[in-house]
Amino acid sequence: MKNLTERDKKYLWHPLTQHKRNSDMLGIVKAKGAILYDELGNSYIDGIASWYTSMYGHCNEFILGRVQQQMEILDQVVFSGFTHEPAIKLSEELIKILPSNQMKLFFSDNGSTATEVGIKMALQYHFNKGKRRRVLLAFEEGFHGDTFGAMSVSGLSVYNGPFEDFSIEVERIPVPDEENIQNILQQLTTRLASNDIAAFIYEPLVQGAAGMKMHDKNGLNMILDLLHKNEVLLIADEVMTGFGKTGKYFASDHIPVKPDIICLSKALTAGLLPMAITSATQKVFDAFYSNDISKGLFHGHTYTANPLACTAALAGLELLRSNEIQNNIRKIIDSHRSFGLRIKDHPKVKAIRQCGIIFALDLKISMDRYGSLRDQLFNFFMKHGVFLRPLGNTIYILAPYTITDAQLTKVYDIIERALETIE
Repeated sequence: MKNLTERDKKYLWHPLTQHKRNSDMLGIVKAKGAILYDELGNSYIDGIASWYTSMYGHCNEFILGRVQQQMEILDQVVFSGFTHEPAIKLSEELIKILPSNQMKLFFSDNGSTATEVGIKMALQYHFNKGKRRRVLLAFEEGFHGDTFGAMSVSGLSVYNGPFEDFSIEVERIPVPDEENIQNILQQLTTRLASNDIAAFIYEPLVQGAAGMKMHDKNGLNMILDLLHKNEVLLIADEVMTGFGKTGKYFASDHIPVKPDIICLSKALTAGLLPMAITSATQKVFDAFYSNDISKGLFHGHTYTANPLACTAALAGLELLRSNEIQNNIRKIIDSHRSFGLRIKDHPKVKAIRQCGIIFALDLKISMDRYGSLRDQLFNFFMKHGVFLRPLGNTIYILAPYTITDAQLTKVYDIIERALETIE
C-alpha cells in the first residue's frame, strides 16, 4: 500500500502551497505533548505549536477527557434558537479574563471568520446608528485572514494580490515607533475630519504573518486613544496573540486603551477543534438591539458554539489559569531571553525580538517568503527533528507551554547549527 505522502497527491489541495514546486506532504500519524511523529517513526519538536494552537501540548489528556465526557451528552445542536451549558459556562469563564469592557460573545468557526464578524459588527454598528462610515483602517503588513473582509484589511499581497480589486475600502498606516508616532498622529488627526472611518483593526503588539514584527505599545496606545475619541471602533485581532502568548492573557492587557471588539481563535480550543469568538462591548451590542429585525447581526455558521469545541475551550482556560502553565510561561520567557542574549551578536543575525513566549530573529540575508533558500532552511530543521516554519528570513519560535527544557534547548541548538549552514 502506498504511504500517506503518495496517497495524498491524488486528491488533496493544501493551503499556502504551490503544488508544482512542493508536491510531497509529510504524513503525520501521531502527536503527543510537543512532539509530532511521522509514518516512518521520525519525531519532530513542534516549535510553533501547529500554527499557535496546541499551546497545552498535543493530545492533552485533561482536555481529551473533558471532551470525551461531553461527547456522550451533547455533540452538536443549532445555536440559533437553542443554547447549552458548555457555551454558557465558556462565556462566564472567558469574560473573567477578557478586558473588563468586553460583555458579549459571538461564536464562529476560525480566525478568519472571527475577524470577518468583527468587521461586519463595526460596519453595521455605524449603519444601524444612521452614520455613513465605510472606510476601515489597518496597519501596513497586517494579516487578518483569508475570507473577503479579513483579506481586504490584510496588507500582505502574497496572500490577497489577485483579489485586491474586489476588496472593501481600506486605508493603511505604519506600525508605530518612537520616530514616526507623531507623524502618524498628525496624519490621522487630519484624516479623521472626514468622519468616514468606521473601525481600526490591528494585531496588538505582534504582527504574526508579517514575520512576528513587534511594535511599540505606547505608540499603539496613542493611536487607539485618538481613534476612540473620534468614535472609530477598535478591533483587536488576538487570534494569534491571545491566551497567554505575550505574557498576559491577552496582548490588549498590556495597553491602557481597550478595544471595542476582540477576535479570538487558534489557542481558544487548545488546537483540538475549530472554533472562534468575536467579543464586543455592551455599546456595540446595543447598536444591534432593536425591534427592527434588520438591525440584528445576521451572520451564522452551522457549527457555531459547538458543545465539544466549547468544552475543549473551557478545559484550556482551566489549564491557562493554573499555576503549572503560568510557571511554564514564565520559564519559556526567561529561556528565550537567555537565548536572545547568546545569539544577538551572531554575524548572521540581523535582529532579535521577543514578546512573551514569542521569539523571532531576522537573518542577514535576503530571502523570498516561500523561496528555495527558505525551503532549505525549513528542510534543515526537519532533518534534525525540529518543526519550525520560517517566514522569509525570519525564524521564530512559538512552542507549546508544555515544552520541556531539553526540547527547548534542542530547538535553540538546531537554530544555531542552521546559522552555520547559511551562505
